[in-house]
Amino acid sequence: MFLERVNSPEDVKKLSVEELSVLSDEARKALLTKLSEHGGHIGPNLGLVEVTVALHYVFNSPVDKIVYDVSHQSYIHKMLTGRKEAFLNSERYDDVSGYSNPDESAHDHFTIGHTSTSVSLACGLAKARDLKNERYNVIALIGDGSLSGGEALEGLNNAVEQGTNMIVIVNDNEMSIAENHGGMYGNLRKLRETNGEAECNLFKAIGFEYYYVGDGHNFNELLPVLEKVKDTDRPVLIHIHTIKGKGFAPAELNKEIWHWGMPFELETGKSKFDFGSEEDYAGLTAEYLLDKMKSTPELVAITSGTPTVFGFTKDRRQKAGKQFVDVGIAEEHAVALASGIAKNGGKPVYGVYATFIQRTYDQLSQDLCVNNNPALILVFAASVYGMNDVTHLGLYDIAMMSNIPNLVYLAPATKEEYFAMLEWGIHQNEHPVAIRVPAMGVISSGMADNTDYSVINKYQVTRKGSDVAVVALGDFYQMGETICDSLSEKYGINATLINPKFITGLDTELLEELKVNHKLVVTLEDGILEGGFGQKLASYYGVDSIKVKNYGIKKSFPDRYNPEELLKENGISVEQIVEEIGNLL
Repeated sequence: MFLERVNSPEDVKKLSVEELSVLSDEARKALLTKLSEHGGHIGPNLGLVEVTVALHYVFNSPVDKIVYDVSHQSYIHKMLTGRKEAFLNSERYDDVSGYSNPDESAHDHFTIGHTSTSVSLACGLAKARDLKNERYNVIALIGDGSLSGGEALEGLNNAVEQGTNMIVIVNDNEMSIAENHGGMYGNLRKLRETNGEAECNLFKAIGFEYYYVGDGHNFNELLPVLEKVKDTDRPVLIHIHTIKGKGFAPAELNKEIWHWGMPFELETGKSKFDFGSEEDYAGLTAEYLLDKMKSTPELVAITSGTPTVFGFTKDRRQKAGKQFVDVGIAEEHAVALASGIAKNGGKPVYGVYATFIQRTYDQLSQDLCVNNNPALILVFAASVYGMNDVTHLGLYDIAMMSNIPNLVYLAPATKEEYFAMLEWGIHQNEHPVAIRVPAMGVISSGMADNTDYSVINKYQVTRKGSDVAVVALGDFYQMGETICDSLSEKYGINATLINPKFITGLDTELLEELKVNHKLVVTLEDGILEGGFGQKLASYYGVDSIKVKNYGIKKSFPDRYNPEELLKENGISVEQIVEEIGNLL
């Protein structure tokens, strides 16, 4: 095997063009073996095998600096830069992350997991290089789906003005996670159809020297172009056409489903996990919205490149028709679009992962909340139980969103509460509203939620007691129930249990009432402690004799963590909390 002999890019350079093809086949086989056993990003990596091999054959990494956009397509890069054992040896699969990581290798320059960033980061590398009068190549590799993000366009714009060595490679596989959306993709299609010769050329219009490679899996096409642009003294863009999922028939056939996946049977592509027929909030939300669209023609569901975040699979998107909008990977635009729709009498519902809503602070604050337009945002995977890569954490939404004026941020604890909030959020016209969609499965109380959510910041007392009040937010409400049961059993304490429902404000009337016969208020939240929900209560009680203990995750960037272990490290388990309450009293 050639792959077993590759310990650095220098070993790749020793191979002939024919041997590069064999190396690519071996790398693709190793990649599929690991992915079938371990899961991960499938389609993006399979489609970039030959391009990555060619880059390391031509360029001199890490002196020449390659920046991978999103970096979920960097697995082959890792194989060729001294980390192949993490793909060949099952015991070492977790030695590397699913994204580029400077802590792993000098060949990785950034920890990246959000899209549309590579050109801007590469511009920075090139600018520092030029200021120091150094000479080497800076390469930004970006997918066509990532071009829809505003930062990508900002980076391309600046790269041309810098007017120095900058090589941008656009990996055009005609896909984002799902299909691409937006006007620029018509031009990319025209360039593909004309082998790069179309008179209308977005990249030339910006100012790039432009090259097209029609078969990004053919070294005879790739290598001459890469050799030609190496050591250029101007901004160059290479537009390469590839096939997402290349070499694995199921992934080529259904590119959206095979973007990322759990372990699967290599022979059939069948998932090794049986997810059963349990309800999930994504599917339930999509079906609810589809039904609501029939009677509410002004209702529109919005996504920014991740339609299945709230259950809009391809068939559901087709059913929704013009009442479904995918803006591409452009979260900022999605929030501003929702604000504009709401301003003009529409009913926008934007579904988004918590890790990506972070990209929209200015739009949430300025475009939406300053204007107080009644758009509805559904925030998914906002939890310690959400995604756990350092680049995709869903722990920061409370601190970020709950401090924006005018926004009403809600945290349902049950299925009934979620759909009551959803119904109210769609039809009310007074506030921008966001709902922190539960992340710990669909839990039903079996009781209708008759809360009047137009009465803002009114908490629900579900058990009346004394001495201790447990304020348990959203996903942690059920933990609050168990804590109260344990306090009764262990210490004979009849604690008050409160379901706050509202993240963005305080029920000051209730908080005042608690002073009468409570010594301690405990808050539980599934997010970062600093700047979060609990600290608002602690600040309110600051000069009073009543004690407040906040439970949440300490401010950090945990990576590939075990949720239960992270919670215990932060003192968040029923046993730890009950014991500490006993000690505090």
